[in-house]
Amino acid sequence: YSLASKRPVLVEIGDRLPNTVYLIGVATLVTLLLAIPIGIFSALRQYSTLDHVVTTVAFMGHSIPIFWFGLILIIVFHVTLRNPLTGSPLFPGGGMYTLGMPFSLLDRIHHLVLPVGMLAVANAATYTRYTRASMLEVVGQDYIRTARAKGAAERVVIWRHALKNAATPVVTILALDLPTLFAGAVFTETMFSWPGMGRLFIESAFRVDYALLMAIIMVTATLTVVFNLMADVTYAVLDPRIRYG
Repeated sequence: YSLASKRPVLVEIGDRLPNTVYLIGVATLVTLLLAIPIGIFSALRQYSTLDHVVTTVAFMGHSIPIFWFGLILIIVFHVTLRNPLTGSPLFPGGGMYTLGMPFSLLDRIHHLVLPVGMLAVANAATYTRYTRASMLEVVGQDYIRTARAKGAAERVVIWRHALKNAATPVVTILALDLPTLFAGAVFTETMFSWPGMGRLFIESAFRVDYALLMAIIMVTATLTVVFNLMADVTYAVLDPRIRYG
């Protein structure tokens, strides 16, 4: 039982976990949709102007503290910029939905923009660098030259042959990142008043709620094992050398 709320810790976690899954799921999807294509195009145009720009921006994104970036998003898109029609902030500065309003998918998406932007931009910088490095290593392999020599279309060579093998390091990083994000999106959920696992972790720490803290850590440890197992299975799907070797 939680020492503060006197409720079972599973109930406390069950109330918050879906909110974190919702946030992290959307942020991860946006991250991969940004990072993988950008990393691929950067690798295929190595040392070009595009490659230099992508590398510089990715390095800056990886170096910027995530809480500072979140504050900038709030200042610019919630405090400074206004909706010209209503005069209200361009994007909400916190919460999952507008209080007093009936359920609206558009309203939920509106509240997602800033926290997802904060997580996605920071993580996309890291995944872009890994994707670029992996693609540079893979495109020089013999089987890629063989596929091109056999007349395969460049699109097929890159997206079907090269990307599958280049994705292995990205899957590894993703498997290590996701469990920590579920309990470790502390800055994001606290800054944007998102009622998820990260905010629950902070609240439990301030209340010295040992039972709930241990439960959250146990959930994180379990997710780490599960996601690493999923990563091992995914390796065999992506790389036939692992499946048959």
